[in-house]
Amino acid sequence: SATAMAASPMFNALSYNPKQIKTGACPTVDSVTDDLKVLEQYTNQVRIYSLKDCNQGEPVLRAMENTTWKIQLGLWVSNVESVYEADRTELLRLAGIFDFTKQVSAIIVGNEAIYRGEQTQTQIAEKVEDIKATMAKIGLDSIPITTSETWPSIDQTLVDAVDYINMHAFPFWEGVPIEDAQDTMFQHIYDIQKIAGSKRVVVGETGWPSDGGNFELSAPTLPNEQRFMKEFICRADLEQIEYVWFSAFDEAWKPTTNASDVEAHWGILDGNKNPKLSLPMYDCTGFVPNSRPDEPSDSSDASDELSGLESEDHSEDHSDASNVESKDSESSGAMSLTGANI
Repeated sequence: SATAMAASPMFNALSYNPKQIKTGACPTVDSVTDDLKVLEQYTNQVRIYSLKDCNQGEPVLRAMENTTWKIQLGLWVSNVESVYEADRTELLRLAGIFDFTKQVSAIIVGNEAIYRGEQTQTQIAEKVEDIKATMAKIGLDSIPITTSETWPSIDQTLVDAVDYINMHAFPFWEGVPIEDAQDTMFQHIYDIQKIAGSKRVVVGETGWPSDGGNFELSAPTLPNEQRFMKEFICRADLEQIEYVWFSAFDEAWKPTTNASDVEAHWGILDGNKNPKLSLPMYDCTGFVPNSRPDEPSDSSDASDELSGLESEDHSEDHSDASNVESKDSESSGAMSLTGANI
């Protein structure tokens, strides 16, 4: 019911590209406000990937003023340092205009830059520390700062630098059949939790596409998107793992030039902003998660359910970051295990 939904959002957070859905044109306060009116039925938090790309930071923050919306602000990092510097400068400018303590739930320094080979773990860690110090100087050290990477790229250097671990995992891009997607996803989460120490592990991106060509044994269909959504979210909720679902909208304007044509089909909503799945999109009533690898298969101890932190695995179809030079702050799905690009 809508009432229940309002009390407990259907999605912890959604990956959001503020560009206008039909054309890819840069956002306005009005276009973002229209998007948020649709999205508020599903979540109260979104994640964006850049502030300066299309100058999207300001209209999004303006549209959220005096609302209960939360936003995870991304700074784009690539092999072009000036792109990061521009986003960093814009972050400081916007912090002087808006009350970040009301809307900003996290600042994410880089998106799969290590996965793309554009930065090392040490370089990203230094940028995270730079933003932490910068925010502390202006009294905003209460906002958690992290980066966002595919799970194989996360090492101790990154763990030590961030306030929480933000991992991407996309079983689709690992080519596994849908039957194996839940176990594949949570194994990555548990592996990252093992090196996370006392820090939270959040899944910064995961999802499943609804259309396009198969990737190895992964089939992009609506029933598979719905199945992975239910299995991942219901289990994540049991294990108290926060996540960002990729993504809010199908993006018809996205190119299908990367090795796959699934790019435009990761949304929970279609190109007309209508839900692709009947509501509720998933129902956790009676859901029983697969057993954890370290527990006997007949055990369903509550202690096991509570032991999971949050973690993120691989993402795919937002790898537009490679196009950041062309100012495409969206992600286009590279065929890799990775996720969002600008």
